[in-house]
Amino acid sequence: MPDVDDLKEGKKYYSDTPQKAEGFFLKGSNSLEWGMKDRLARIFNPVSGNTVMLAFDHGYLMGPTSGLERMDLTIVPLIEYADCIMCTRGALRTIVPPTAGKPVSLRYSSGTTVLTELNDECLMDIEEAARLNASLLAVMVAVGDRFEAATIRNLTRTVDLGTRYGIPTLGVTAVGKDMARDARYLSMASRVCAENGAHVVKTYYCEGFEQVTSTCPVPIVLAGGKKLPELDALTMAYNAIDQGANGVDMGRNIFQAGDPIAMIQAVKAVVHDREKPDKAFELYNTLKEERK
Repeated sequence: MPDVDDLKEGKKYYSDTPQKAEGFFLKGSNSLEWGMKDRLARIFNPVSGNTVMLAFDHGYLMGPTSGLERMDLTIVPLIEYADCIMCTRGALRTIVPPTAGKPVSLRYSSGTTVLTELNDECLMDIEEAARLNASLLAVMVAVGDRFEAATIRNLTRTVDLGTRYGIPTLGVTAVGKDMARDARYLSMASRVCAENGAHVVKTYYCEGFEQVTSTCPVPIVLAGGKKLPELDALTMAYNAIDQGANGVDMGRNIFQAGDPIAMIQAVKAVVHDREKPDKAFELYNTLKEERK
C-alpha cells in the first residue's frame, strides 16, 4: 500500500476534453454490458466486424459423420485458423486443447437424433457453460415445427440465464424437411430469435438473403449447410457477407473439403478481406499444392 504522506493531489483533469463514449462495432449490441461485449469482441474481429466459426457439433445428432470420425486428427489442426469454434461439451473436453485460446460457441441445447424425430430438445446447466468458459450459447429454434414453442422457451431461458453470467446467446434457426429455405421464412425465423433475445442468429443462405440480414436487428452468421464444391462454398460465403452477414459458421464445407486447412484459410480471406470467390479459390489451390 502506498504511503499516504507521499500521495499528491491529481491535477490533470483535462476538463476541456470530453471522455469518449464509443459505440460498439456490432449492430444491436451497443447497450449490452461489458462482459457480453468482451465475449462478442473475441468472436467477431473488431476490424472486419466478421467471424469465421468452425462448427463440429454435428455428432450430437448425427454421430461420427464423415470427417468427424477422429476429431483429434481432423479438427484439432484446423482450430488455430478459426476465430471461434462451435462444438459440444463432450468434444470440448475430450479433443480441444485448453491452450488453443479460441472462444467457444457451446452447443447448449441437445435432444433427439436423426434416428427419430428431430427438434425435441432440452438445455444444459448454465453453471456447466460457465465452467467451460463459453463465449456464446448456441440454441436451436424450430420456427414452424411442432416443437416451436418448446424451442423458443429454450431460447428465452438461455437468454435469461446467459445474461446472469454475461454470456451471449446464439439462436440457430432449424430447417426441417417441410420448411422452405426462402427469404420469407428465414427472415421470420431470424427475427423471432432476435425478438426473443438472441444476440446473434445463425441461419441459411437463400435467394434474397439481404432481406434476412436487413430485417434482423442483430448480427447474422451464415450456416454452412451441406457440402458444396469448394468454389461454390466460397461463392456462397462471399454473397452472404456482401449481403449483410457478419460471418460464417462452417463445418462440412471445411472439414470435408479436399484440403481442410487450405479451405479454412480461403474462407477467412473471403470473410475478413472481402476476397472475391475466384481469387479465394486460387488461394485454396495454391495452399493445397504447397501442402503436398
